[in-house]
Parts: sequence; C-alpha cells; structure tokens
Amino acid sequence: MEIPVYLFTGFLEAGKTRFIQETLEEPGFNSGENTLLLLCEEGEEEYRPERFFAGHVFIEVVEEEEDLTTELMQSLLAQYSAERVIIEYNGMWNLSTLYGSMPDNWLIYQEFLFVDARTIMLYNENMRQLVYDKLKTAETVVFNRCDRKLMEEKNQDGLSLKFRFHKLVRAANRKSQILYEYGPEDVEPDTFPDPLPYDMNAPVITVKECDYAEWYRDINENQDAYDGKKLHIKGRLMNGGEIPADRFVFGRHVMTCCVEDIQFAGLAAKWTQAAADFDNGQWVEITAEIRIEDDELYIDGRPGPVLYCKEVTPCDPADPEVAEF
Repeated sequence: MEIPVYLFTGFLEAGKTRFIQETLEEPGFNSGENTLLLLCEEGEEEYRPERFFAGHVFIEVVEEEEDLTTELMQSLLAQYSAERVIIEYNGMWNLSTLYGSMPDNWLIYQEFLFVDARTIMLYNENMRQLVYDKLKTAETVVFNRCDRKLMEEKNQDGLSLKFRFHKLVRAANRKSQILYEYGPEDVEPDTFPDPLPYDMNAPVITVKECDYAEWYRDINENQDAYDGKKLHIKGRLMNGGEIPADRFVFGRHVMTCCVEDIQFAGLAAKWTQAAADFDNGQWVEITAEIRIEDDELYIDGRPGPVLYCKEVTPCDPADPEVAEF
C-alpha cells in the first residue's frame, strides 16, 4: 500500500509547526486517519493535539539525523498502523538522508518549504548549500513574516527584496509555487514572469554563454518541448575511453550552489565525422538537432536529449568557464 508523505522543510522557527497544527485542525485534512507525525526538530512552538479536528495523530521525535533510518520509519508505521505520514524536517539535515532512507512505498505527496523573510538572506550567505538543498525540490515555497514596505525596497542594483526572493527560488527550482505571507489572512502569490533567456521559436535556438545552466536545466525538465529543435551553443567536448569515435558528451561544468558542488552537466551527442579528432575537454561550438530518444550514454535507461550535430568547430573557452544560474 502506498503511504502518502507530506513533507515540511525549513529552518528553525520558520513557521512549519504552526502550519502543520492549523492543517491538522482542518476537518478537510484530518478526518481521523491514523497519521504518523515525525518531528525532526522541536522549536519554541509546541503542538496542541487537543485542538486537532480528529484524533489518531501519533507524534514521534527523531533527534539525530543518523537515527532517521528505513528500519525506524517502517517500525513506527507498523506500530501505529499509520495510513499517512507528516514530516517536520530539520533544516540543518540534508534531504538526501530522508530520500535515501524512506521505505519504497512511501511517496512524497506534497513538499512545502517555509522561509522566514527576515533571516533567509543571512542563511543563504552562510549556509547556501543547505538553502539550495531545500529549494530544489519544494513544490511550494512560503516566505512568511514579510513586511510589505521592506519587500518593495530596492538595493543598489535596483532590485526589490521580493524580486531577490523570487530569484533565490528560481535559481534552484523553476516549477515551485511562491507565496508571500504578510499576515494570517494576507497571502500574496508571486507574479514575476519567468521567460527563458532565449527564443524557443527561433529557427535555431541560440544559447548565450551566460545562459548555459538555465538551458541545461530546462531541456532536462521539459524535454518534449525541445524535440526536433535546432540548437547553437558553446561547450566542451568529452570523448575517448569507451565512447565511440562518432560520439561524444557535450557540456560544461555548472555550479548550482557553491564551489563544492560543481559538476559536469552534459548531454549525449552524435557526430558523423570523427569526434575523436578533437582533444578531450576541448571547447567547441556546435549546431545540432535535438532528438529525445534512448541512448547508451544515459545510464538510467530513460529517453533523454541527444544532440545530432551538423557542425562542430573549435572555439575559445566560455567566460566564465564554470556556468552559474
């Protein structure tokens, strides 16, 4: 049986407890199902189970990240015959700990990230990797404790605080819903447009050097939109080893969060001429047709973007060489 998991993330005192409390007070959500509430941190605000609309909510505390194991989750589920799970996750723990330990039949139904608008930029400056870790998978991001006047104030670059919040989220996740909460009954949805920095309807999609990271993320998230499109782009050619002479991996190093997480972000490419004539790691500009299909260079076995190159020419390195969002 599939077990729905409602995941609430955010740093200490970000508003997770209050939201979960209010949710469990709602008859539309809590009609008496056996619910396991896993608390991975405890802040100043405490739960008031007597106010839940129905009972059958069983609260368990997990104090250490290493204690969050598959065995623990399975045993607690069995102990309470739980039909669903709510997790208030510790903002200082990596989500990979949870994802890697969840039983196979536990499925994330919704993932909310709660953010204190007064402190998030400080967290982002000092713990960027943990902030990014929570942003990248959140279905909904709620900035609470917002001050309407401060949200509209602009910095020296002419950007309002609200727009900087928008950019913070979009650097990690293009699909999440963003909400700004000014009070209990005063919630405003984010309305900033998110156009791609290149023309998807052009005869040839031309991706600028500064837009590689955005392009790479979008082509992986929205593969079908690129099927059959023509592309001109700069990157590095990786060949040799077990890669056939008429094939290579095209890509660039991308920094999604911080220096520690720089990785090569590439796609399978086919070249009717000898890709082996190029040096491994050489910078090239390619013109190619994109096809979404199975390819042996993708280890997960699922269809992915394959670049059928029409032209491959050497070029100078991108500036900067590491792409960023």
